[in-house]
Amino acid sequence: MKILTKLLKEKFKLNNIKEIVKVVMDSRKVEEGALFFAINSGNNYIEEVLNKGAELIIADNYLGNDKRVVKVKNSIESMQELASEYRKALGVKVIGITGSNGKTTTKDMIHSILSQKYQCKKTEGNYNNHIGLPFTILQLEDSDEISVLEMGMSGFGEIDKLCEIAQPDYGIITNIGDSHLEYLKTRENVFKAKGEMIKYVSSDNLVIFGDDLYLKNLSGITVGYGENCKKRIEEFKDTENGIKFTLEGDKYKIDLNGQHNCINGAMAVVIAKKFTLTCNEIQKGFDKLSLTPMRFQKIVRDETIYINDAYNASPISMRYSLETFDKLYNDRVKLVVLGDMLELGENEIQYHKDVLEKALSIRADKIYIYGERMKEAYNILGRDERIEYYLEKSQIREAIKEEFPKIKAVLLKGSRGMKMEEIIEG
Repeated sequence: MKILTKLLKEKFKLNNIKEIVKVVMDSRKVEEGALFFAINSGNNYIEEVLNKGAELIIADNYLGNDKRVVKVKNSIESMQELASEYRKALGVKVIGITGSNGKTTTKDMIHSILSQKYQCKKTEGNYNNHIGLPFTILQLEDSDEISVLEMGMSGFGEIDKLCEIAQPDYGIITNIGDSHLEYLKTRENVFKAKGEMIKYVSSDNLVIFGDDLYLKNLSGITVGYGENCKKRIEEFKDTENGIKFTLEGDKYKIDLNGQHNCINGAMAVVIAKKFTLTCNEIQKGFDKLSLTPMRFQKIVRDETIYINDAYNASPISMRYSLETFDKLYNDRVKLVVLGDMLELGENEIQYHKDVLEKALSIRADKIYIYGERMKEAYNILGRDERIEYYLEKSQIREAIKEEFPKIKAVLLKGSRGMKMEEIIEG
């Protein structure tokens, strides 16, 4: 990381540091030659980090006098400033992705495809906020050509800040949904918050979901199923072996399910074409796709297929999952397990009631629910013999095992805080 080392020397007037080998925030991951950002409680581990051989520490609460520690007013702000300067010094191309649903899957697709031709890095895990994004940028190496950055938010000004740091050359807005209504109150406000990206990216390089009510009239490259979309998805097919679709005459297949994942894939194709990848190179990227876990992830246990879609949940993503599950595994007993959706604000019970009504409309032999919001919505909806509420996830696990010993398929969906994947892990 010669460019980063040079930048640090100039920024903090350091003459004697050696080349930085990695950037970390977790003291347990420090090794000789590392740059350590002491953020919040990280200030308590400075001596430990020094003893491990860190080359440099940036800290905002240090009373010692070790010359390897740079004292700053705010460690997070210093990280953001350094990341912004490093991004410019590298000259890397940046792709920013935001939206209510599908950010991570779209990011994984684009990274897999572009990696067929370019040195490319992506946001790992959920590092998509004001700390995670600059930290991701600081992971880039001198040889990297493209950075695919996921941009999350919960309120106004956050996407603006992330774009200010990352300066995206290309942007994607996947959709506008009901996430974060606890803070933003309306979808219009969600649109305004997500739309803070628009001023940073030219319309020629802005890819948007063209069937979305709030996005379809924006100036950009619209992608979707509708006739008005500039890049229209055609010949869509969804089977247990994955999805197939045609875009601009080229055929693609992805080992995923759902119309929503087809949209994510089509957006990835559009970006790939911007980087001059061929249809064959794009398909190789889809074939080698490694998704972040818990995104409609298929897990087989004996004769049971679990669809672990439990990374997060909103009314839109719940509907996507249920509609996709409706079309699959109809030769098996089908069970749906739903947990609460969080951060939906004052109308949260109505949203949960809508989800339960949707679940009752699909082909499912039983619907198990977990969480106080689901329980309250069920009480308003009225009893239905197909729905059962349980206080503990372990009870759901036992019910699945005892009530349906046959070959079965089980969909798990809920917000991250509900940890619905624990039903499989048990």
